[in-house]
Amino acid sequence: MKLVTLVKPLLVAGLLVASPAMAAPDARKVLAVSPIDDIVAQYPAMMSQGIREGLKRSGQMPPMVAETIGHVVSSSFSAAQIEQQIVEGLEERLSDKQLEAVGEWYETPVARKISAAEIAASAPSAWQNIQARAPELNRKYKGTDRARMFDRFDRASRATESAVDTTIAVQLGLATAMAAFSSDSVHYDQLKQGIEDQRSMLRGVVGQQVYDSYLYTYEGIGAQEMNLYLDFLESPAGTAFSKVVTESIQQAITDPIESVGAQLARFLSPAPKGSQ
Repeated sequence: MKLVTLVKPLLVAGLLVASPAMAAPDARKVLAVSPIDDIVAQYPAMMSQGIREGLKRSGQMPPMVAETIGHVVSSSFSAAQIEQQIVEGLEERLSDKQLEAVGEWYETPVARKISAAEIAASAPSAWQNIQARAPELNRKYKGTDRARMFDRFDRASRATESAVDTTIAVQLGLATAMAAFSSDSVHYDQLKQGIEDQRSMLRGVVGQQVYDSYLYTYEGIGAQEMNLYLDFLESPAGTAFSKVVTESIQQAITDPIESVGAQLARFLSPAPKGSQ
């Protein structure tokens, strides 16, 4: 900064006038400093794995077919497209001041520590560890401040709400695949409504899974650090950011489901008689 004293006053004035425009927050850069882009990168694999394992557990189709369907699903969801949808939502619905506040939070050491924990826990391969440690962590934190803090975290982050929506999307993809494999003709809207009718039941099951994941993900995060995170999530900027991110992800992973069903129907439909 000492070199600035050697710059002609006119040039300094020009730089000061120009600096606000140059420093305007960019939604894509804000997303990049957050953990969201790294987490979103896992979504195609997560969707594919969820549907593939569901098909195998059902026992209604050969493992090779389930693997092929999983590949079709994976190729139908694009992390880049999901990110683009989030960026567009942030640009449209957050002010420059809010984007700046979000970016500043994620540049702090506490936020970087929490982001690293969230990214690690979001990997599909981490789910087995979360399940394995769930009983231990539930006993460890029962009746503690960390357990009581969950409701505050869940409201602020929209974690259960988002997870239920994602689960419904995965189940819809699974049901669409099963319908395509079956000789029975089931309309997409009927499948969707049937799964939506299970939302209340799913909320209880998924809510427990979200709680298990919460205990696992933030085990290494101190109480003071967690409170700082919740303060951010509950702030106007943090609330707006979380809302846009969860809604954008939900739309981005739900929209392709119907087209996935059409692809699977073409793949699984038997060849017409007499065809070569």
